[in-house]
Formats: sequence, C-alpha cells, structure tokens
Amino acid sequence: MTNPIRAGTRCVSAITPVAAVLLAAGAATAQGTAPTGGGVALDLDVIAKQLDIARTEIQPSLGATVYSFGRQAIETQPQGDNQPFNQLILQAPGVAQDSFGQLHVRGDHANIQFRINGVQLPEGINVFGQSLQTRLANSVALITGALPAQYGLRTAGVIDIQTKTGTLNPGGSVTMYGGSQSTIYPSAEWGGRVGQIDYYATGEYLQNALGIENPAPTFNAIHDNSQQPKGFAYVSGIIDPTSRLTAIFGASRGQFQIPQIGGQSPTLGLTVNGVSDFASAALNENQRQINNFGILAWQKRVGDFDFQVAGYSRYSDVYFSPGNPVGDLLFNGIAQTAYRQSWASGVQGDGAWRVSPEHTVRSGFLVQRERSPFSTTSNVLPVDENGVQTSDEPLTVFDSGSKTGWLYSYYLQDEWKIIPGVTLNFGARYDQFAQFVSERQLSPRVNVVWQPTDTTTLTAGYSRYFVPPPFELIANTTVDLFANTTGAPPGTQNNVAKAERDHYFDVGASQIILPGLKAGIDAYYKIASNLLDEGQFGAPILLTPFNYQKGLLKGVELTLSYDIDNWSFYGNFAASQNLGKNINSAQFNFAPEDLAYIAGHYVHTDHDQTYTSSAGIKYRHLTWNTRLAADLIAGSGLRTDGTVPNGRSLPGYQQVNLSIVQPIDTGVFKGMEARFDIINLLDQVYQIRTGQGLGVFASQFGPRRTFLAGLTQRF
Repeated sequence: MTNPIRAGTRCVSAITPVAAVLLAAGAATAQGTAPTGGGVALDLDVIAKQLDIARTEIQPSLGATVYSFGRQAIETQPQGDNQPFNQLILQAPGVAQDSFGQLHVRGDHANIQFRINGVQLPEGINVFGQSLQTRLANSVALITGALPAQYGLRTAGVIDIQTKTGTLNPGGSVTMYGGSQSTIYPSAEWGGRVGQIDYYATGEYLQNALGIENPAPTFNAIHDNSQQPKGFAYVSGIIDPTSRLTAIFGASRGQFQIPQIGGQSPTLGLTVNGVSDFASAALNENQRQINNFGILAWQKRVGDFDFQVAGYSRYSDVYFSPGNPVGDLLFNGIAQTAYRQSWASGVQGDGAWRVSPEHTVRSGFLVQRERSPFSTTSNVLPVDENGVQTSDEPLTVFDSGSKTGWLYSYYLQDEWKIIPGVTLNFGARYDQFAQFVSERQLSPRVNVVWQPTDTTTLTAGYSRYFVPPPFELIANTTVDLFANTTGAPPGTQNNVAKAERDHYFDVGASQIILPGLKAGIDAYYKIASNLLDEGQFGAPILLTPFNYQKGLLKGVELTLSYDIDNWSFYGNFAASQNLGKNINSAQFNFAPEDLAYIAGHYVHTDHDQTYTSSAGIKYRHLTWNTRLAADLIAGSGLRTDGTVPNGRSLPGYQQVNLSIVQPIDTGVFKGMEARFDIINLLDQVYQIRTGQGLGVFASQFGPRRTFLAGLTQRF
C-alpha cells in the first residue's frame, strides 16, 4: 500500500524515478498507435508519458522539501475525491487551517502559489470556497523550503498539481455523495484518447447548509446555505514525437450565505429611520464568487533542450450584498455593497538544457498583466466631531476605481553534480512589478544536496525572496469620504502595501531507517522586511493586505512514515513562530493604541500557530478489498487578543476523520464503490477564530460531527 505522504522528501533527482514509473506504465498500458510520414507506427501512450517526463525535467525542485500525494493517496483519504482541496493539503506537515478555507504553510499568511502542469496560476480574489476540484488531480505536491530560482512571487509553498489525462486515467465515473448539513454532491468525470487527441473532463455540484464555518458552536448554522458548481477540462494533442499542444480550462461559481449568530442585539447605540434594535439572526448577508481560468501550452523537445511556453488567463470576481442594510448599520455602523474584479493574463516560459552529464541549465520568464476594478456603495450615518449621531437618516457614500498592474520575472540556474552524491543548484531570479507602487529585486538562490549513503540525504539552502502584495486585493480606498460618519475607520493614514523581501535559510535531513520506514527533519529561519499579512476589516469577506516593517519566522518540522504489507502510517509535527513589528501600510484599519504598541514591540501575527500536527493510518483488507482510513489534524490554536494585540493563542484542538470504502461487484454492477465518511469523529467543539485580533472580524468554529456517504460507478 502506498504511503499517502512521502514524509520529508528531498527532491534530489526528480527525473529518474518519475521516468521509470511513467515508462513502465507506458509499456504496460499502450492503447493506440499512429503512422508517421515514413509509415512507422508510434505508440501514442508512450509518447505522451515521455512528454510528461520531459515536463517534470524542466522544473524539478532540487534541494526543496517536497510532500507528495499520489492518486492512490488521494483516493484513500477520508472523503477521497470529494474532500475540499484545502483538506488534502492539511495532511502535509506545517500546514495550519484557518477560517474560509485558508491555509498557512510554515507560519506564513497565504503566500501560496498554485501550478497546474507546470504553469503558474494567477491569484484570485476568492477567500472561501475551493475553486479547484480535488478529483482533477492525478498527483499533488507541496513544495516548501529554500526554493530554487524557478519559483518566485509566492514562496511560502508551491502546490504543484499534475492533472488527470485520458492516457493516465482512461474511462470515467459517476458519483452521488451527500449526508449531514443537507449535503448533496453529485459529480462525473470522463477521459480517453481519440487518435492523437487526449482528453479529460470533470464536473461537480455541491450544495449544503454549511458553506462557511459556523460562527457558533452549534450543529446547524443560521443562514449558511451554499451552491458551488465547478468544471474542468483538459485537451492535449500530440503534434509529433517531440511536441504537443495542451489546453486546460476551469470554472467555478460559489453562492454563499454569510452565517450569523442569533440572540444578539446592536451595541453601538445607533438609530436608523427610527429603528434602534434588530434581530441578529435576520441579517442575511450574501456573497457570490466566480473564478475561471484557461491555459494554452506548447511543449517541445529539441535534442538536449526541453521547453514549455504557456499563455494563461484567470478571471475572478466577488460581490457582497447586505440582506438588510438597516441591520448592518445598527450592528456595524456601515452597510456596504461591495464588488471587486480581477482579470490577469500572461505568458510563462520554462526550459532545461542538459549541457553535460554534470550540468543542467534551466531558465524561464513570466510576463503578466492584471486589471482590477472595484466599487463599493456604503450606507452610513452622520456623526459630529465627538462621534455622536446627528441624524437617523442614512447617507450613501460611493467609492470606485481601477488599476492595471504588470509583473515581470526571469530566472537562470545551474544544477551541477560536483561529485557523486553531491549536487549544487545555484542561480538567481529577477522580479519587478508596476502596480500601486513599483519595486524590483535580484534574488540569489543556492541549494546543496548530499547523499552520503543510499538511505541518507542531507540538504542546506538559502533563498532571497521577493513577494509583491496581492494586487487583486488592494483597493485604493478614499478614507476621507467617510469622515464624520459611522463608517469612518479608526485612523486616516493609508500607505500602500509594499513587497515583502526575505532572507530564507533551510537545513534538513531524511533517513530510511528500515525498508518502508522513513523519517525526516527540516528547520528554517526567515528574516523579513515589510512582512506581508492580510486581514478582514468589515462585513464583506474581502481580505486587505498590510505590512509589518520587520518580521521574523522560524520553525522545525518532523516527519515519519511507514509502509508494511497492507498497512500504512504517517505522522507529522511542526513548531513555528511568526512575529511582526511596526505596521507600515493600510494603517487606517487599526486602532491607534494598537499601532502605537506594535511600533515598538514584536507581536505574533494573527495566523501564528505554535504547534501543528497531522497523522494518518490506512488499512486494506486483502480478501474483501475493503479500505479503512483515519486521519488527524491538530494544532495549538491561532491567535486572539490578550493583554497585547494577538497576545494569546486559542485553545488547542484535534479533529479525527474516518473513512470506509468497499468495492461492490455483483456481476451486474462492476466497478461500483460505496463510501462512508465521518468528519470530526469525536465531535470535538473547537474555535478557529474568536472575532478578535489584528484583522480578524468574525468568529468561526470547526465542523461538528458530520456523516457522509456515497456511491461511485466507474466505467
């Protein structure tokens, strides 16, 4: 049984193992042939797999830390392909959960890059609801540590997705899944090959009554229905034995009710058109999110040179509307209808040149244009210079704007096998952006990998990082428009967010202790200037980036995995600390007393979780082919306010999930599979957020015990 996570894997040579697996698969599963000009038959499956190998050779992760989930690992996790994408990544070490489906890798806020078949996806605006489907992935890898030069702009972690294809995953399936929280979740997928054309498509529709985390510790949330249709398509055509053209499309749309807590009354002492009280259970806010993307990639091999050039585009928007503006005004002092849009398009090129057996030179570029308009319509109440309401008739404040931004990147690096067992990967990348501000940086990178024995790998690396602020989340808010109203922010200073600049150090080791038993350790330290963070500063669930002038991040990760016969175990433990000092952008969102304290003291960032753990056990009954799986996520809790901003952590938590999967073969329904999942088996009540802390607006709790079941028919 394959271990779901390759614990602490250090990428030493991404070429040889992948090549061996794919070539063997190609030889064993050849399906079609096509004549060449000379009449020689070509095995299209083998050609497709060889081109997959060539693509991995362009962008290996030498010296970085790689945690991999293969297709079997994904299917054997609780919920399998039905699990949200973030739940899969939470099983990797050092990944902490947050509200709205956010992930924090190694103590960073967001700063995660998604790649599909080697192509970097621009960020979207969405802050909850997963725009990517787990079922579209043939494999997923989380790449962290001191990254090689080909990875830039978002550097806390790279989530590298290799999609299913008709060659690797021929046939299809239909699934009906559902259960607690009124969950109805049908899905379908199909893939195959017609001549030289390879195709795969999947679609799903999720409807439930817990679209966002419940703000109360109850089983059922108030006003939390969601509808989330998603689709994905992959089409690839082999032009000749050394090249292919690939098109990838994805679309998602999420309609979410914003949940609320019942039994509360307004505390601001305001009156709106003679009304001074309102039932909190009737606020009924809503948010719609759209996220679509497309990629067109050309891959080519010429002698010892492999390259891929891809054009991509991603559109996303968010629309928030108050269900009852009077209620929002009474509770928050402002009722806001907000719209934000982002359309990013660009070109990415990557190449690898095998100069000699000792040297492989890699180089690449990225150019991206992004247009980001926004508009808000706010109802507020007038107040005097002392903040006392002067009229109960609301005023309307309209604010809008748009901005076009550009990103430019180039990298060059050399993978040098100095002596047997020792490999050096060194290079640099140049990044520049012109958005609300313009900045640039040349960033050197170096990694050393030493394999003193076949069972031991030691690594050390240094990376200079340059992380631009998320352009699509910056709205150039005109603070003065809200002067003398209940919508006025705590302050007026509004410096634009800047790029984060880091010195990142990483050392690690992995050891095969016994056949099937592997352990790893990795330690890291980051010194940051203009450390980036994000916060929610109002009812619309839109995050706003801001900087700490100085930041310090340090941590260590421990991993262990063991495969024996039909059993598989893994366990991960991470400890980290992320501190920031002196907020120097978007200051108007923070209370003056908080700004004054943070100006002279390091404080924990709101997403800093000291201890994070994950573990899993899997078993397959060889006679009945029944699969049993259980996994665990645990943490010491995110931050909330104490005697100082973010001064204490929330109580620790543990969540255990359980899964039973049974193939069904009655002779009539071949390929059928039944699944039963329990989320939060022990029904532990734990709080993710309290609604207090820097940039934290609302309370959220983890899921209560949830029962889900489904049937899948494979073809």
